[in-house]
Amino acid sequence: MGLNDDELSILIVDDADMAELNQTYRNKTGPTNVLSFSMREGEFGAITPLLGDVVISADTAKREADDAGITLAERLSQLLVHGILHLVDYDHERSEADALIMETKSLELLRLIEPNPNLDAF
Repeated sequence: MGLNDDELSILIVDDADMAELNQTYRNKTGPTNVLSFSMREGEFGAITPLLGDVVISADTAKREADDAGITLAERLSQLLVHGILHLVDYDHERSEADALIMETKSLELLRLIEPNPNLDAF
């Protein structure tokens, strides 16, 4: 993706911490599976090597992995890829076309890091 010198932080939390972040930053009740916080926005966004933060709820990821019949590691890979793509301005909520573009890129990246050829995007 051309981001060889860029940095990001990854934080794995429980549902209680994720619910607090989701309420504080999105005004939504309860936990979610992944949140991304970009450092590339605002006045100084263009000068920082930091992409931002990806926060994943391990509790939610585990439930979703179990429901999907995949490993927790595979689900964490899906969520991490999804979060990183949000940091670089992919957004599945803008339109159906954007959702398809993001899904295609997600699959491309998952194929690079996950040995399971049947693992779907997010």
